[in-house]
Amino acid sequence: MVLVFNAKKRLTLTAGVAGVMAALLEGCSSTPTASVPGADGAPTPPPRQPGAPAPMPPPPPFDPNMPPPAPREFRAAWVSTVANIDWPSRNNLSSEKQQAEAIAILERSKALNLNAIVLQVRPSADAIYPSELEPWSEFLTGQQGRAPKGGYDPLQFWIEQAHARGLELHAWFNPYRARHATAKSPLARNHIANTNPEAVKTYGRYLWMDPGESAASQRTLDVILDVVRRYDIDGVHIDDYFYPYPIDTPNAAGPEGVALDGGVGGKQELEFPDQPSWQRYLLGGGTLDRAHWRRQNVNSLIEALYLGIHKEKSWVRFGISPFGIGRPDRRPPGIVGFSQYDKLYADAELWLANGWLDYLAPQLYWPVAQAPQAFDVLLDYWLAQNTRARHVWPGLYTSRIDNTAKTFTPEEIVKQIGVTRSRAGVRGHLHFSIAALMENRKGVADQLKAQAYQTAALSPATPWLGAEAPAAPTAQARRETTGVGVRLAAGAGKPVSHYAIWSRYGSEWRFAVAPASRPVLLLADDAAGAAAEMVVVSAVDRLGNESARVSAYKRS
Repeated sequence: MVLVFNAKKRLTLTAGVAGVMAALLEGCSSTPTASVPGADGAPTPPPRQPGAPAPMPPPPPFDPNMPPPAPREFRAAWVSTVANIDWPSRNNLSSEKQQAEAIAILERSKALNLNAIVLQVRPSADAIYPSELEPWSEFLTGQQGRAPKGGYDPLQFWIEQAHARGLELHAWFNPYRARHATAKSPLARNHIANTNPEAVKTYGRYLWMDPGESAASQRTLDVILDVVRRYDIDGVHIDDYFYPYPIDTPNAAGPEGVALDGGVGGKQELEFPDQPSWQRYLLGGGTLDRAHWRRQNVNSLIEALYLGIHKEKSWVRFGISPFGIGRPDRRPPGIVGFSQYDKLYADAELWLANGWLDYLAPQLYWPVAQAPQAFDVLLDYWLAQNTRARHVWPGLYTSRIDNTAKTFTPEEIVKQIGVTRSRAGVRGHLHFSIAALMENRKGVADQLKAQAYQTAALSPATPWLGAEAPAAPTAQARRETTGVGVRLAAGAGKPVSHYAIWSRYGSEWRFAVAPASRPVLLLADDAAGAAAEMVVVSAVDRLGNESARVSAYKRS
């Protein structure tokens, strides 16, 4: 199904390709082990070859009166504002052009059947929204501290436009970076490097807030909770920048690439200049060594964020996207590479074990066939750490589809999605970044739509934050000239964010999702002129809990 907005603010749901994804996603098997013979005595299928995506299971038997389960998969793309990677395309665009670019991204995301955007709202101790805590980002207007014209609030605009299309909006914050290497304008008067210089250190071509300084961590916590309070976001997201990626000269920048290519250090690394906060810790009676102290600084912020976010709004999910290789003493045989545990002081395994996040999005930016950093082996590693059954939704390096010698093919991304669907406990992924999908590099967007995203999907439920289902909606429907018109209304009680809609055409159930803000729909006749014979709907809340289904229409 494709959702098209018309001028009367009614949603037209156009019949599309076969809607079997519901059964496919709901029925994915759990592990890469061989299956056991079925009750009918069928032989055990041969083991899956390492790295190969598991075959999708067949759909359940067709029931003309009962549609299959709703497809569940978190499908997101990161939208980077830093250095104008994704949006806005330049730092001197008018507000109107910025808005047009944002709408183009959201329209493409909806057309591809994505269901979430992860928007970078704090690139480097700055903001793409009006804030009393931090200055406007220079990546919006070309000068840090300069507001967009016309009273325009970019974050509010993104939220409203995303929700109008049924997309979640997760606000992405960089927790410690204070100035990017590509920044050109002077620091604003109210930037933390000016208001609290003791909390900010120079490291290569970056400014970095020292995690050992309580003022730095408190600033990040205050900034994030301010956004949670003021904006109707669906999630808070932080990336892999904790302590900075190590560099070897005072003029270096971009050390992430070395880590991504499997580098483990070896050159003389420039020490992060946190000697004052370290000495203060020791003089205060601290007993941890320096590495464990640094990890504890980061751990304290992660725990405070998780508790603080949910104290403000219980339904806002907290996600973290760390570097994709785990700590060295736990890695599977054959896996080598950069250690975020020892270099970034990020103990992602502990965060999972303590349940300090709602979803982990490890950046698994390597091919399935690259044995030292094999995508599927690393995914299984993170699943094994996930003893609290949080969501694990890996990050895919879709932007590696480029013209370099290290390019991915679109088939690699499709294969990686197949791997995620072969593991229960995954049911989601994120693309870095939206640019590759907007440009349709080497046809990747076309392949995703044809092979992976054939129909819409709901985000998986998050029961540890709340499992109460909303009331069933009321529905009215009638045959119209070009389709079946449906009018929906939420039941009493908890708010509803989406409606799940199944329509039956002959022997096929088709699935679509509509935002609750647009409850008037038209289920269009298919290309052959056939109308929907039956329509079934349910209501879905912001945590993915689904109401009882109700029959909205049945052709007499």
